[in-house]
Amino acid sequence: MNNRQTVNTGTIWEDLAGYSRAVRVGNHICVSGTTATDSSGALVGGTDPAQQMEFALKKVEAAIVSLGGQLTDTIRTRVYVHNMRDWEAVSRVHGRVFAKIRPANTLVQAGLIGEGYLVEVDADALVDEQPK
Repeated sequence: MNNRQTVNTGTIWEDLAGYSRAVRVGNHICVSGTTATDSSGALVGGTDPAQQMEFALKKVEAAIVSLGGQLTDTIRTRVYVHNMRDWEAVSRVHGRVFAKIRPANTLVQAGLIGEGYLVEVDADALVDEQPK
């Protein structure tokens, strides 16, 4: 495909499963499901779903920015929680980060892979300019 760009963060899952953290084709950026995993592979945020969401959203933003977009270009997010009891804590973080952006959003309960992971988020962004 013409103008296809990818970004990887070096997590073990990207190589293992053969995917990119994010892909940009034309004006569209898709960010893969993102957890609170740091560059060393450690879980960030412990047992706090809000802290895990904060870290995951920072990774989503970094992926979008690295492909020439900005968080304000986000048009859709999908949030997956391991425990439905965490929906409000996670939603409050999403609400604060996206208060002025207001992307379409879905929140579902899911069996997340990895011990201790409470939340995962993916996103789509639509940017104004073609990549250079």
